[in-house]
Amino acid sequence: MTTVLIVDDQPLQRLGFRLLLEADPGTTVVGEAGHGAEAVERTAALRPDVVLMDIRMPGMDGVEATRRIVASGSRSRVLVLTTFDLDEYAYGALRAGASGFLLKDALPDELLAGIRAVAAGDAVVAPALTRRLLDTFIQRVPAPSEHALSDRAGRAETDARLAALTGREREVLSAMARGLTNGEIAELLVLSESTIKTYVSRVLTRIGARDRVHAVIIAYETGIARTDRPPSR
Repeated sequence: MTTVLIVDDQPLQRLGFRLLLEADPGTTVVGEAGHGAEAVERTAALRPDVVLMDIRMPGMDGVEATRRIVASGSRSRVLVLTTFDLDEYAYGALRAGASGFLLKDALPDELLAGIRAVAAGDAVVAPALTRRLLDTFIQRVPAPSEHALSDRAGRAETDARLAALTGREREVLSAMARGLTNGEIAELLVLSESTIKTYVSRVLTRIGARDRVHAVIIAYETGIARTDRPPSR
């Protein structure tokens, strides 16, 4: 049974989510919150498996609430819901520690599958959405100068999070940062998909990433990721 805390400033929206989740035998709603501060308090008190987090709320928004929940060391994982596809709030929430995001108009089965995936420790951003997320991120970053490229390369060589990675693991992380699926990475590196899954798990552990999305963000922060636009597929 997956326990869920619903966070949204709209009572009717919370009711709709509650009716959907309680109709599923695998989930149970343990509480609701109408704003970010209340979400932080109730997460600490109820310790749900998943916090279904709205982003745009008065007072403390979902990004700050997510940051505080993650910083507290809570076992609860945050799944962000937004009405805006890949807006700055969604990206901010991922950086704050959310395990993924879905649009509020997602199909019921997609929402339930997303909640189960997050509860199991996976990320909810599919590879195709990861590419779009990174595309959005890269568009905001000015083209790097030769000096900036050199500095980025230097960070990749010295960042402690990357120190434990082997050469092959760095290749896998770089491919993940380009939004490639395990199958595509296997094809690129001429390895089996099961081997790539093992490498991905090792990479997440060694760089201290919560999930695949967090690993991609670390790849860009440390400079190991390529700076050109991810390929459209």
